[in-house]
Amino acid sequence: MPLLDDDTLAGSAVVANSAMNRERRLAGVNSYARELGFDPADVLTGLLRVTGAPETVAWLDLCCGTGRAVIEAAARLSDAGLAERVLIEGLDLVDAYDPAPAVPWLRLTTASATSWQPARRYDLITSVHGLHYVGDKLAVLQRASSWLTPGGRFVADLDLASIRLTGGAPAGRRLASDLREAGFSYDGRRRRIGRDDRAEVELPYEYLGADPDAGPNYTGQPAVNSHYTRRPARAA
Repeated sequence: MPLLDDDTLAGSAVVANSAMNRERRLAGVNSYARELGFDPADVLTGLLRVTGAPETVAWLDLCCGTGRAVIEAAARLSDAGLAERVLIEGLDLVDAYDPAPAVPWLRLTTASATSWQPARRYDLITSVHGLHYVGDKLAVLQRASSWLTPGGRFVADLDLASIRLTGGAPAGRRLASDLREAGFSYDGRRRRIGRDDRAEVELPYEYLGADPDAGPNYTGQPAVNSHYTRRPARAA
């Protein structure tokens, strides 16, 4: 099958039309709190209370869609009198955000998660169903790991069935093992990946390209399969 590079993938119909986080709120029925199992604003508040640190506590949401959840979080923390101690940033490939106040503790950035470079590190990084539409998914995992603060937390939805090896077979258990060896946790039932500390990660895979015609994934929505070849283990 023809595979697309990430620049070409960005203009494909499945990425342009993906629902991602267009309507998802911070809390409630269709929300980040429901998908992630925690409320990101509560996590930031808890960090400030536990550490008492004067430094800014920061949350980065990858593939934030309209940014509704991060905008709501910024408003809640502002109402709690914590605005000057937090930074909330949403990153998305498409500039189609909900109206947002022009305040220093909220940023909405339009760029690709596979090429963007942050100016700081984050205490919390999330991606709610966004990796389904990314080409080089493993590159995002590696990059996000390096963007965390020491002890920072990363949580994202990831369907291992969407990561394929040469010939099209799912990477499956071998990939899950490689991810755990690199310090990630993976919940196969929830299809959720995470890690709890910063690291410079190098996974043994070389990206070949993306298939935007993979069809619906477990969510019932069309998604993107990412194709790799696994590099041989290095000699000791």
